[in-house]
This record gives sequence, C-alpha cells and structure tokens, in this order.
Amino acid sequence: MSSQTAMSLMSVVEFILWCVLGCYFWTKKLHNRFPAMGGYLALHVGSAPLLLVLLYGQSRHWFHNLFYPIYFYIFWAVYIASAVLLYFICMEVFRSALQAFSGLTRLGIIVFRWAALASVFLAFSSISYTNKGIMIIPEIAYALMRSVSIIELCLLGFLCVSMNALRLPVRDMAFGIALGFGLMSSSDFILASFWSRHTSLTDPLQFVSESVILAALGIWVAYCALPEPARKPIMMPVNSTILRWNEIASALGHTGTQVAVQPASGFFLTDVDKAVEGVLARNLKSRESET
Repeated sequence: MSSQTAMSLMSVVEFILWCVLGCYFWTKKLHNRFPAMGGYLALHVGSAPLLLVLLYGQSRHWFHNLFYPIYFYIFWAVYIASAVLLYFICMEVFRSALQAFSGLTRLGIIVFRWAALASVFLAFSSISYTNKGIMIIPEIAYALMRSVSIIELCLLGFLCVSMNALRLPVRDMAFGIALGFGLMSSSDFILASFWSRHTSLTDPLQFVSESVILAALGIWVAYCALPEPARKPIMMPVNSTILRWNEIASALGHTGTQVAVQPASGFFLTDVDKAVEGVLARNLKSRESET
C-alpha cells in the first residue's frame, strides 16, 4: 500500500468518525448542553467531504488545476472558523465543569475573556505582515489556533488538578471534550518543532498528526456512546476551601448591604477617663459607708 493510499484511507476513516460522533451528539441532545461543540461538529462533517473531493480533483488535475485555489480558501476558512469555535467550546466546558459554583464560574469567564484577548493580541503581534500576499491567511490561521491551543491545554490542566475538589467524574462529557482537544493541541505543539515549512500530505509527520486526530475522535465517540454518570448534588463541608473561594468570587463586583457608621461623640481617652472617675467615686462611697 502506497503512502498516498494510506493517507486517503485515514482521511475516509476520519470522515466516518466525524459522522458517527455527530449522530451520537445530536441523538443524545448534547448540542443543547454544548452548542459551540455542536457547531464545530457540523462544520467538520459538512466541510470534510467537500475538501476530500477538491483534494482528489486537484490530484487528478481536473479543470486545469482550478480546484487548488478553491481548496485553499475553503480549507483555511474552515480552519479559522474552527479556532473561533474552539474558544467558545472551552468556555462551555468550563461552565459545565463548574456549574455547581456560580461565583467561580462568573469569575473564571471574565479571566477567560481577558486571557483570550491577550493571547490573540500576542499572536497577531508576532506575525510579519511584510510582503506576504495571500499567504498571510495561513499565518493568521496558525496564530489564532496557537492562541486557542494554549487555552485548551490550560483548561485540561485545570480540570485534571481540580477534579477531586469539583467532584467532576472522569466519565463526564466536559472532561472528555477537554481531553480530546488537549491531546490534539499537545500533538500540534510537539510536531510544530519538527515540521518543515513545506510538507506534503505523505510526510511521516502527517501520519502522526492524523493518528492523533483519529485517537481524539475515538475518545469523543466512546464518551458519547457510553452512558454518562449523572451529576449528583455536591455536598461540601462548611469549612471547605473551594466553597469559601466561591463565596469570595460571588461577592466580587457586588456592593452588598451598606452600613451607616456614626462618628464617635468624643475622644477615646476622654471616655476612658470618665470610666476611671466613676470607678473611683464608687470606691470612695463604699469606704465612707464602712466607716
């Protein structure tokens, strides 16, 4: 089997897994809980066959290589749209994992927005805009995806560290989504250091990248196919640290009840002197009565 045939088979398997995942996702109505993830699946299920046809037509030189520019624009448009949707998916996963802690959820969403804004600003500032032409599109797409990938890895690390405190089971769909995207992000960062600027579809690293994508899709299909454990009400002790942090986060940004503070009527030492004089007067009276 040639490397081109193997890559084509892996692409077909990837499309089949996208379709199976989409069927499970909409059958179990998970798109109501994760609407951005539903949009992400719809984007890939709809674009995958079109991109495969365009890629096959380009390899056969149909219509005098007209398919290449069409494939170029559609591929990078899907790539940029995926990066944008991934940001909202991270927010959905974060909300689902911390649904029992409204204060921490509200504070975390604010941190998410500022982190995303800072990462996008840093990503765009690292792009060289001189004499790029149309090739500026891949540079922008890669910059957006890198910034979102950092957020994905941070989200996965946060869930792994705080699963016990949040009472989040490993079989929860929110953790499964974060695990799949974290796996793909780790692969992208590792392979980026070995990838040359001009690679072909039959490059060995392309097979590694495609294998990681298939593994992530397999994880999501397994999470959707297997029954998800019901989230039980979380019972926390009164002195729980995370409960105190949730109360602090809930109080942030709220003025609360206002208390009127009256100024003191006199100097503090004056009041002390009056109290001492009263005690001395009572002692004198008691001695006079004894004599």
